[in-house]
Amino acid sequence: MRIATYNVEWFNSLFDDQGQLQVDDGWSGRHDVTRAQQIEALGVVFTALDADAIMVIEAPDHSGRRDAVAALEGFAKAFQFRANKAVMGFANDTQQEIVCLFDPLQLSVEHDPKGDETGKKGARSAPRFDGVFRIDLDIDATEDLVRFSKPPLELKVTTARGTKLRMIGAHLKSKAPHGARNRDQVMRLSIANRRKQLAQAIWLRARIDGHARAGEPIMVLGDLNDGPGLDEYEDLFGRSSVEIILGEGEGALFDPHARMALTRRLGAVPTSARFYQSRKRRYLQALLDYVMISQDLRANAVEWRIWHPFDDHECWKIPELREALLTASDHFPVVLDIDI
Repeated sequence: MRIATYNVEWFNSLFDDQGQLQVDDGWSGRHDVTRAQQIEALGVVFTALDADAIMVIEAPDHSGRRDAVAALEGFAKAFQFRANKAVMGFANDTQQEIVCLFDPLQLSVEHDPKGDETGKKGARSAPRFDGVFRIDLDIDATEDLVRFSKPPLELKVTTARGTKLRMIGAHLKSKAPHGARNRDQVMRLSIANRRKQLAQAIWLRARIDGHARAGEPIMVLGDLNDGPGLDEYEDLFGRSSVEIILGEGEGALFDPHARMALTRRLGAVPTSARFYQSRKRRYLQALLDYVMISQDLRANAVEWRIWHPFDDHECWKIPELREALLTASDHFPVVLDIDI
């Protein structure tokens, strides 16, 4: 079985308000890429993936006017993917939803959120992901009230073989200091954003611990917008959110790319995203996307791959796929083949 996570940049801009693909020469949200070009590229990538389930990060908007599930199911039908059913959880107001596309012949999937609902005052014990989490991050005797701008998608999954597991799709908040006008503001915003992201990681880790205590196999997959050594503010807090979510001991999760990045001080590490820096006229590459699994699933894991067009030989040697990966998004799919 093939499970993937894929952050599709500006997926929402490819659909109209009726959820129909806009296959035309209008500009997509990607720089110098038309909607038709991005849609065609995504068709190539999703077809090549041929996954049983794809956790789509930055999926189309779901609001009063737009329907993310209908849009993605229409996209799947247009290209005849076998993963042609979609499920989502709590909508957000960022126009970037988390939606899982899956093959209904291979998987039974339903949104199954855990935790208590909260009011504005929040709760300390891992509340439902659309609620408010109370935590004192800076040891100032004042609790912070933390919300997910993109609540993680919690799924109860049963495979055709009868294997039962949990999946959590996550897209943690970026640490970019948007709105900062000088160096001091950049520092304050960056530290505040990292504190919020670490709080989200602690909240997510608490949910994982609950599933571990219940003996439930779990996958956590998506864009964590973080990794060891990604910025200079990490040392203020000691750990990246990736390390928090991975955890330790019997409830620890495993992802070989994260393990490699955490254990290497020097040398090459895997990357899953590629961003153009116009001022420097060069590309920044980073490991942001993960498929983490619990220890009880490790024996069934066959292979992890990042479909990087330059680093993965199978992607590199097929020109059509290589170019499609570069056109479709600034992130690349992370894929786990697993025998479940």
